[in-house]
Amino acid sequence: MKYENNWASLNTRKVPEWFADAKFGIFIHWGVYSVPAFAKKGDYAEWYLKQLEEKEETKAFHRKAFGEKTYEDLASEFKAELFDADKWADLFQKSGAKYMNIVSKHHDGYCMYKSDYAWNWNSVDVGPHRDFLMELKEALKKTDVRFGVYHSVYEWYNPLYLKDPEEYALKHLHPMLKELITKYEPATLFTDGEWDHPSSVWHSTEFLQWLYNESPVRDYIVPNDRWGSETRGRLGGNFTTEYGVIGGDLGAIDEVTLDRPFEECRGIGRSFGLNRAETTEDYLSAKERIEMLCSLVSKGGNFLLNIGPAADGTIPVIMEERLLQIGQWLKVNGDAIYGTRPYSKKTQDGVYYTKKGDKVYAIINRFPFGEITLREVDYSESLKARLLSHPAPVKTANDGGKLKLVFPPIDPEEVSCGWLYAIEITK
Repeated sequence: MKYENNWASLNTRKVPEWFADAKFGIFIHWGVYSVPAFAKKGDYAEWYLKQLEEKEETKAFHRKAFGEKTYEDLASEFKAELFDADKWADLFQKSGAKYMNIVSKHHDGYCMYKSDYAWNWNSVDVGPHRDFLMELKEALKKTDVRFGVYHSVYEWYNPLYLKDPEEYALKHLHPMLKELITKYEPATLFTDGEWDHPSSVWHSTEFLQWLYNESPVRDYIVPNDRWGSETRGRLGGNFTTEYGVIGGDLGAIDEVTLDRPFEECRGIGRSFGLNRAETTEDYLSAKERIEMLCSLVSKGGNFLLNIGPAADGTIPVIMEERLLQIGQWLKVNGDAIYGTRPYSKKTQDGVYYTKKGDKVYAIINRFPFGEITLREVDYSESLKARLLSHPAPVKTANDGGKLKLVFPPIDPEEVSCGWLYAIEITK
């Protein structure tokens, strides 16, 4: 099928199935802003350059830490001397993630790869003198984690953008995106920074027509919905939410019905880029992150969990620990997550439902003690239930036409992995 240069045609393209099966991905915000790694609590540290103009707290920090140096001067301090792509790839594999998005260019315009459209403002020409996209892409080939990218459509201080956003889109953004896609062949394209102008100014449909019809990734690429001020939750590829909000006047994800897979992105802390002002209390616990994953998957969504590496190329230990904890849980309970689809539009407090083929999964957020009635599963004598994390037999019973599960005494130390507990229900 050939797609036309309009939203009506482009929106008929279905999101590739691999994405709906994957469920869990890693987001990576890393760049020059990782040198200061600072923002007021609650703000995004990757917006450091903008905050240098607008926030007194950031200005004061910068004077104390860097004196008269400009933001551009900090690129020479972004050395990534401890970066090891294979170690990152191994961690992502152990986390249970099935894809990752690395920021190829944020709003400051700095590229994490060699680009002909960012001369002397990319990681090969200045700073670490390395092509991080290519290193990660090659390392991920040794895993089953797909390589993907984030790319900001606008640049705060690009002279052409400030002069004429539409000319900037045609002469700078489109060529840069096509270079990125052709050279690195990512599985995902997470665009951002689109909100100041409608998609007509960005000529988004023109680019997507090329992406779907002619690009080397046309058969499997998953773009998102950030293509203009009017597009989030309405137009494009998968729909994106950020801290539970889908954008525009649509509001919170729990309040809307979407006709395609969606992807919630958020940090382990509040910021996406590393923020050294954050403390342990700002980081999600293992149970919180796993419950968020289960909730999103039960609604047909993916969880894109962000990490913010340090400027030296290391992933902070607390973030590494959180990823490994998710991986530990998914290793045991992944059948209830990967490849599943929503089971019911109705919800039940403390229970998340998914389905795969003729199997139904109920994931409960408390230890399997006593009994629980699954209000969304009709009782049948043929139904059988088992815990994915423990071999003890689970009895089934009829509770007013609904399935009741009765758990035997279980020693918590014998459970393969705690926090939340997945139950498989079959005939």
